[in-house]
Amino acid sequence: MDGEVLVEFTRGDLVEAVHRGHIAVVDARGSLLAWAGDPDRRYFLRSSAKPLQLIPLLEDHLDERYGFQEDELAVMAASHEGQERHTQAVKRILARIGLDESALRCGIHVPGHQETYRRLLILGGQPGPLHNNCSGKHAGMLALAVAGGYSAHDYPSRDHPVQRRILEVVRQMSGVDDPVIGVDGCGVPVFGIPLRAMAYTYARLIDPRDLPAGRAEACRRVTAAMRAHPGMVSGAGRLEEGLIPAAGGRLVAKGGAEGLMLVGIAAAASPTGWGIGLVLKMEDGSGGSRALAPALLEALAQLGVLTPDARARLSAHDFGPVYNHVHQVVGVSRPAFRLHRGAVSGQPNRLITDG
Repeated sequence: MDGEVLVEFTRGDLVEAVHRGHIAVVDARGSLLAWAGDPDRRYFLRSSAKPLQLIPLLEDHLDERYGFQEDELAVMAASHEGQERHTQAVKRILARIGLDESALRCGIHVPGHQETYRRLLILGGQPGPLHNNCSGKHAGMLALAVAGGYSAHDYPSRDHPVQRRILEVVRQMSGVDDPVIGVDGCGVPVFGIPLRAMAYTYARLIDPRDLPAGRAEACRRVTAAMRAHPGMVSGAGRLEEGLIPAAGGRLVAKGGAEGLMLVGIAAAASPTGWGIGLVLKMEDGSGGSRALAPALLEALAQLGVLTPDARARLSAHDFGPVYNHVHQVVGVSRPAFRLHRGAVSGQPNRLITDG
């Protein structure tokens, strides 16, 4: 199925622009609860995989071995903005395993946080690998490599023991034995799986009651760190930083490139009594507050997860007026979808998984 129109932009009486996308809502039992578009469309997990990529480190109790703090675990699951709080946390992680930023193989880009970048330039500095939004994830991978006695030079390689271990976690958590393997923006493997399987991973991440004890505890540690330090998972002004506290800590959220967002909703906030995973994917790759963020807030509101008061606290990321350059209201952005319930195209609502 094609993507559904999720967001409309009007100008006067005409709809001038639309954004299409897909949504899948799955609980921790594997049941598809709601959807829009095609819940079986396969896409790459991109950076929404980061909480899953952190699981092996916690299963091996490396947080205890190296004394990693909760904010440092959060930055390992982050696509951060390169603010000082982020880069300093990554430096501490590396120092604990006897390395420095030269060991990072994530590449370099400018800090996402504009004020941080401005200050860096004023002081005559240059962006480095610590500013890469994936540096925390890479530091966690290096910790796995060092602890396992593996090479720390080629840890991003698909054949490296660290990446093979992560692939197995993704297979087990998603129930997908044959993910498509690509290369992510930071050079490590990235996994292509159906959207409903993505949602299933986050449902199990936040409600791991049916997982083996070691895996379940690792999931709880990941989500606890993300809830306690949402700003370390994202950064100033980002949706994830505001959404987690606005929802009263009842969910975790992690975005990914090309218009992807994954949310895990705690069982206490679920109508089924089981944790829920929600994935939203914009077909055109649009992210941020133009389309992805307001569509996500609308979906959470339709599910009853986000109260009107909580949503009001996130108004900067929500639908609203469209202004021209002389500050006139010339149109609005608005939701254009209702989540479907029940079976999709005659297919069973249950995932087939041996996870």
